[in-house]
Amino acid sequence: MFFWYLLCGLLAGVLGGMGMGGGTVLIPLLTIFLDVGQRTAQGINILTFLPMAGAALFMHFKNKLVDTRGVLWLILPACLLSAAGALLSGLFDNGLLHRIFGGFLILLSAFQILSVFVFGAGGEKEDEGGRKKFPEREICNLPAKKKKIRPFQGK
Repeated sequence: MFFWYLLCGLLAGVLGGMGMGGGTVLIPLLTIFLDVGQRTAQGINILTFLPMAGAALFMHFKNKLVDTRGVLWLILPACLLSAAGALLSGLFDNGLLHRIFGGFLILLSAFQILSVFVFGAGGEKEDEGGRKKFPEREICNLPAKKKKIRPFQGK
């Protein structure tokens, strides 16, 4: 059993480190394959998220991949509503939480597929030299930085 928990942690850690949400994988792995209840899996996810996010955030800051402008407007409502969501989840049974989370994953998957194939969003572009170029993005309608953000090259 230890091996399966370790494998789930590895998969969630890799995705979480890339900023893709390790819990999106961790919760289904725990509930489907390890027979953990939905509410318990959500609690485990939150507990594992804290050190995972700290390590990933450290590396993203180190590689200058974090733009903090406008982040307060994301953090404040997210904290308030996550507390409300935690209280609300206590009112539902595991089966309903399981279906709500599954529906969320289906909608998220559909949106991702549409954004790539229909809207042409996402993906990396290449510059004249064949190097990958990441699109500049605007956060909270603030203009993007003029400095190009490049992925970690390793040294």
